[in-house]
Amino acid sequence: MERKVRVRFAPSPTGPLHIGGIRTALYNYLFARRHGGSMILRIEDTDSRRFVPGAEEYINESLAWLGIGIDEGVREGGEYGPYKQSERRDIYRRYVKQLLDSDKAYIAFDTPEELEAARAATPNFQYDASTRGNMRNSLTMPAEEVKRLIDEGTQYVVRFKIDPDREVKVNDLIRGEVTVNSNILDDKVLYKSADDLPTYHLANIVDDHLMEVSHVIRGEEWLPSAPLHVLLYEAFGWSDTMPEFVHLPLLLKPVGNGKLSKRDGDKLGFPVFPLEWHDPKSGDISSGYREQGYLPEAVVNFLALLGWNPGDDSEVMSMQELIDKFSFEHCSKAGAKFDFKKGIWFNHEYLMKKDDNELADLFMPVLEEKGIAGFSKEYVAKALGMVKGRANLIPDLWDQADFFFVAPETYAEKDVRKRWSAETPAIMEELIAVLETIDDMTSANAEKIVLDWIESKGYHLGNVMNAFRLAVVGACRGPHMFDITELMPREEVVGRIRKAVERIPVPEK
Repeated sequence: MERKVRVRFAPSPTGPLHIGGIRTALYNYLFARRHGGSMILRIEDTDSRRFVPGAEEYINESLAWLGIGIDEGVREGGEYGPYKQSERRDIYRRYVKQLLDSDKAYIAFDTPEELEAARAATPNFQYDASTRGNMRNSLTMPAEEVKRLIDEGTQYVVRFKIDPDREVKVNDLIRGEVTVNSNILDDKVLYKSADDLPTYHLANIVDDHLMEVSHVIRGEEWLPSAPLHVLLYEAFGWSDTMPEFVHLPLLLKPVGNGKLSKRDGDKLGFPVFPLEWHDPKSGDISSGYREQGYLPEAVVNFLALLGWNPGDDSEVMSMQELIDKFSFEHCSKAGAKFDFKKGIWFNHEYLMKKDDNELADLFMPVLEEKGIAGFSKEYVAKALGMVKGRANLIPDLWDQADFFFVAPETYAEKDVRKRWSAETPAIMEELIAVLETIDDMTSANAEKIVLDWIESKGYHLGNVMNAFRLAVVGACRGPHMFDITELMPREEVVGRIRKAVERIPVPEK
């Protein structure tokens, strides 16, 4: 019987979730949904020294914002819980004991100073079959002394006992078969008595097995750990239920070589975190995609194509389209350059597709921040619908639509010099009279009446219309002039023209 697809995203709550982690979560989600499987969120908080308050909440909020649905987890519950490793101590103890009883692991009492001395004495020191016989552990010490030290509360660790010179094969769905000799592996620490918690390596294997994880999809940086995990599955007798491994390509710097870092984002002006992060220790604030005005669906689309392609020319794809097309056959082995400019392009495309009413909801916080109130959602939606083609991010909409909400206090000097002449004030007074006679201010009707008036008076069309725009907008920019005047109340339009006539100085002849 074919195994049910069950994947897990297992971040550590040690700070904000990096955008590379988000891509890993996304690929897990796409694969699970593609195959009708389940997505697990497991919090790997075994390193108590690195725990950061608020990080777990940040992880959950980030995934929720991006629409990466979780089927089982700390918040959702599930029959395989608890889903937080610090709450699974009793489970891990049993498996530590199993490894010790089967001579697959051993207890080590080496102090940090003793380990440092060993490293100083032996170049490239590795705690393994060639060196463990010279160290303080249960393989070199009498059983009575081991028991006495434990009873006295002496701190110890449990190390995995790796047999030397074994060829360990890892089957990876992207990279194929990878073979590693066990001589390059050290006897990893699996458990620390100091905090009664396992390390990543043991907890990871035990949890994946007990939660019936079918595929382990994670970043390339974990590839060196895969041979150790294969050996641990063998040590427990779980080879038949070993998950499929998938190691994703790295996210690389936009320019130069190396892995994408926060420094790259700070230098080039793009976020590397999904949401804004407030560091509880330093007080530093790191920017996030949400707060910079990106749409979650655009971020998802952008990230999906960093290291994967749909096998055709598709670029703009909904979450469901990504699910329908997703396959590891189209994942790259090589790292993917983080083209943040492409991310901006995606956001522009999604802004263009976004329903104007939804856009208005997203824009309301911008108006609140500016201290602007009193405009209906319908008005805001129509205004944004006219300018969204000129915007890339949500905050850009203000730069394009500000005049719909605030009358200009100043006028672009370049446009004044070019578009405002000695005759303009009188012509603008005439325009006011024309506008006040129009019963139907819809764009097409108002445009016909005003253009007919300009023609009948023999005025220069460009001069009149540009002065009209300058008076209402404050600069020669914006959408079609009569679309603006259809939305803006007539008294507001007339008032702005009068104000411009009063304020813009008439150039000397």
